[in-house]
Amino acid sequence: QVQLVESGGGLVQAGGSLRLSCAVSGGTFSAYAVGWFRQVPGEEREFVATISRSGAITYYDDSVKGRFTISRDNTKNTVFLQMNSLKPDDAAVYYCAATLDAGSYYPYSYEYEHWGRGTRVTVSS
Repeated sequence: QVQLVESGGGLVQAGGSLRLSCAVSGGTFSAYAVGWFRQVPGEEREFVATISRSGAITYYDDSVKGRFTISRDNTKNTVFLQMNSLKPDDAAVYYCAATLDAGSYYPYSYEYEHWGRGTRVTVSS
């Protein structure tokens, strides 16, 4: 059974940085494309970034492009989300998700088979 565990969330001041990690176990990590999503109470879960199985292809939502970087280490079964220049609007619970589909761009939550439980990011102004 595939399990995803996020870590690295916390409280940061606006303009600061955090690095989120998503540790994946129970499957062949390199077979999964992985995405990051975020959600605030009362709103839809929204796409942040996605990375292909090899790590060669990445996509970002326009709201984070240039500030966030998604990467993966297939030797450690982990995906990272480096978040710089954080804004109060970035505050949310961040989730990672994995899909066995063979493509590279998965911006919709229904495209993912496996989800973590999330890690909270709070940004103070």
